[in-house]
Amino acid sequence: MDDQQTEPDTSTIAEPPRRVWWQRPLPLGLLAGGLALAVIAAGAVSGSIARTPDAPRASAEAAIPSAAPTPEVPERPVPQQTVPAFARTCSVENLIHDPRLGTFQAQVYNADTGEILFERDQDTPRATASSMKILTAAAALNVLGPEYRATTRVVSGPDAGTIVLVGGGDLTLSRLPSGSEPVYTGAAHLDDLAKKVTAARTAAGIREPVRRILLDTTYFGGPTWDPSWPATERRAGWLSHITALQVDADRADPKVFLSPRGEDPVGRAGDAFAAFFPGASTSTGTAAAGATELASVQSAPLSALIPLMLVPSDNTLAEMLGRQVAIKMGTGNTMSAVSQAIPEALKPYGLDTSNLTIADTSGMSPKNAVPPSYLAGLYMKVGAREANLGYIRDGLAVAGQTGTLGYSNRFTGPNAVARGHIWGKTGSITSAYTLGGFIDAADGSTLTFVIYATGRVSESARQGIDTVATAFYRCGNSLSNY
Repeated sequence: MDDQQTEPDTSTIAEPPRRVWWQRPLPLGLLAGGLALAVIAAGAVSGSIARTPDAPRASAEAAIPSAAPTPEVPERPVPQQTVPAFARTCSVENLIHDPRLGTFQAQVYNADTGEILFERDQDTPRATASSMKILTAAAALNVLGPEYRATTRVVSGPDAGTIVLVGGGDLTLSRLPSGSEPVYTGAAHLDDLAKKVTAARTAAGIREPVRRILLDTTYFGGPTWDPSWPATERRAGWLSHITALQVDADRADPKVFLSPRGEDPVGRAGDAFAAFFPGASTSTGTAAAGATELASVQSAPLSALIPLMLVPSDNTLAEMLGRQVAIKMGTGNTMSAVSQAIPEALKPYGLDTSNLTIADTSGMSPKNAVPPSYLAGLYMKVGAREANLGYIRDGLAVAGQTGTLGYSNRFTGPNAVARGHIWGKTGSITSAYTLGGFIDAADGSTLTFVIYATGRVSESARQGIDTVATAFYRCGNSLSNY
């Protein structure tokens, strides 16, 4: 629902001063060196002229050969005072006390110079909401790599009439016919898998029809739903039960992002697959060790899944990737395994992970806690495209245009001036609203920023955050920390 509260007045924000080339201060080293050379030169000239303090000027000039007259050198103006460094006088102080922002935290860098321009309570870990997905994406890129694909397999069963559908954690697998695009572009399709199974059985000389399909979901273990996640998120279409086998992230309508999710994602997937084998029944089971693989299909690569997760803020996809990271790291295949896996997976980026509390990988849990300074530091590396982090930079929503930053209640009114100039990841849960990413500021500088609004907050925090972010856009490199 669009928030109707009045935006705080931004007219008191000082505009960045206009500067021209002659206003730039001389480097101190160059100025000192010039003065030293002047003193040396003056000494050399005075030493070549034999004169006493009270000698008449005419006698001194007579010692200079007439063939080489001394040219007159015009005096250089002496500056009355040192030219100040770049003036940072653009204050946002009157905006950050907006009651809509609850407990306000932030950090802003000049992305090009690495200077910290602004910060408030930046080192206190608090809930991230969906900004957690930035950490999940970074961990997955490090551990899994941008070419990683999740695989769904079908193997032979205990008898000729039985096959086993083995979930590999690909929650993007679609029940739509090939050629029809679901929410997840580039997804694998069940009909393709079924055709491959039929072809493999025929090639192996198996004439017995498929009478039974076992559904193996053991790749993921433990509870499928975290107690801190509101059950309403399933009905609202934001998150499904996390199982290793499901189709279209268990959406009722595979083409609608916020389509309601069900209570039995494994059953929905089994029924959809069984439709390609008339008369076949389904039940849960486990593939035998060493069972012959009949066919497999794969998800789109991680590099393509990242924007599908970040731009619309797909919670199910984030939980899928987090679980894949934990399995690869060897910490386990349950929801609790991510608490150890994600910080370990992030360590190679060189940022201190000791203050991270990871409860899930979607940000739905209020138990997550990450300092804004950590997230801002990670964004700096994303902006620099370190390792494979450039995939995150290219996978962010754009203010006023795409994803969760394109909603009708984001960057409206006076804040519309920043539309198209801010790339970022939003976060929205009951107790925390966040935004972080990059700003192409009005003065041509690039800022990296993170804003948290936590505690006693509501949906109106989004507009408060947008107002502060727009002020950062207007200030640019003139942003003051006071």
